[in-house]
Amino acid sequence: MDNKKYQLSTESREELFRTLKERFEKNKNRHIGLEWAEVQAKLENNPEKLWSLHEMERTGGEPDVVGYEKKTGEYIFFDCSAESPKGRRNICYDREALESRKEHKPQNNAIDMAADMGIEILTEEQYRELQKLGDFDLKTSSWVKTPEKIRRLGGAVFCDRRYDTVFIYHNGAESYYTARGFRGSLRV
Repeated sequence: MDNKKYQLSTESREELFRTLKERFEKNKNRHIGLEWAEVQAKLENNPEKLWSLHEMERTGGEPDVVGYEKKTGEYIFFDCSAESPKGRRNICYDREALESRKEHKPQNNAIDMAADMGIEILTEEQYRELQKLGDFDLKTSSWVKTPEKIRRLGGAVFCDRRYDTVFIYHNGAESYYTARGFRGSLRV
């Protein structure tokens, strides 16, 4: 992704850094022991990752640092919007599901959107980790990475939080709803 397409203008970079720093400082419980200056330095050296964070932000994900992996030296960002990101809802699970629809096709699918943004869809385990940091998806739901066996049989998996409990559900991969999108992760 070192193409010019993936570079932000100076103004967009500065605005994104302001937004990310403000969110980082406002939600210290998500990244105890981490320092913003170190995160920003890492982002400045990875413009393609900064572009991906911009896409996460642009589509309503409100990305924030949720961890640091010592082995790889990577900061981990998740979408931390209260509800599934607005700019990524009303989509089915993957391209195969999208192409299987005969009529009333959604505009896009979660797997392709995530790839185009340079991010990964959260796994069920990551989704449950996110929920330890707050109450997310109280009114919406989010597709999560579906095990291959389930997907081969035509299904896909999504999660939400209701009754103070994280639920995992299944649906046909071709289904889509105005209140279902996906959350992503990015390692920098």
